[in-house]
Amino acid sequence: MARWDPWQEMEALRREIDRAFESAGLRFPSLLRSGLWPGRGERGYPPVNVYEDKDAFYIEVLAPGVDPNSVTITALRNSVTISGEKPRAVTGKTEAIHREERSSGKFSRRIELPVEVDEGKAKAEYRNGVLLVTLPKAEQAKPKAIAVQVG
Repeated sequence: MARWDPWQEMEALRREIDRAFESAGLRFPSLLRSGLWPGRGERGYPPVNVYEDKDAFYIEVLAPGVDPNSVTITALRNSVTISGEKPRAVTGKTEAIHREERSSGKFSRRIELPVEVDEGKAKAEYRNGVLLVTLPKAEQAKPKAIAVQVG
C-alpha cells in the first residue's frame, strides 16, 4: 500500500506549474522555486550576495562562526564552489538541548557566473563573519571598445 506524501504532491504540482510557465517562455530561478518548500529544495547555505563591476565578480558569503581555515574555494571557468564546515554551536557537557536552531555541519555552495573568471588572480578575505571572494573576470570576458573607422 502506497503512503500518501503531501509534499510529493505539492512538488509534482510545482513542476507542472513550472512547465506551464516555461512553455509560455517564462523561467524563474530555481532558488525562488525551491525556497517555498521547507526542507525540499536546494540548501541555500551559506547565503551569498553576488555582484560585479567591469573588472570582477564579488561574492559575499555570510558565514558567522565558520573557521576560515576550514573553507575551500575552487573556481573553474565560470563556476565557483565554496565549501567548509560550521561547527556545532552547543559545545561542552549538556543534559538536554531544548532548541538548536543555529545550523551546523558541512556545506557546499556552487555558484555559476555569467562569464569566465581568472582563477589565478582570485582572492578571499574573511572579516566579521563575512567571507568576500573577489574573482577578476578573464581578459577574454571583458568588454572591448571597438574603434569606428570613418571611410
